[in-house]
Amino acid sequence: MHKKLKELRLKKHYTTLYMAKAIGISKPYYCQIENGRRGLSYENAVKIAAVFNKKPDQIFYDEYEKE
Repeated sequence: MHKKLKELRLKKHYTTLYMAKAIGISKPYYCQIENGRRGLSYENAVKIAAVFNKKPDQIFYDEYEKE
């Protein structure tokens, strides 16, 4: 689901644990978001985008536009 999210994370050499800690959630929760098994709240989208110095739309908009 969030292919672009995973690509950004790998490009920065961030682990799933790093991302989870950076946004204040558990590692399993973050992995479920990245793999599309859990929905993404607006609050978490904003936090994730901030880690990459981007706006949420720059990461997530294309995927939701296709649905």
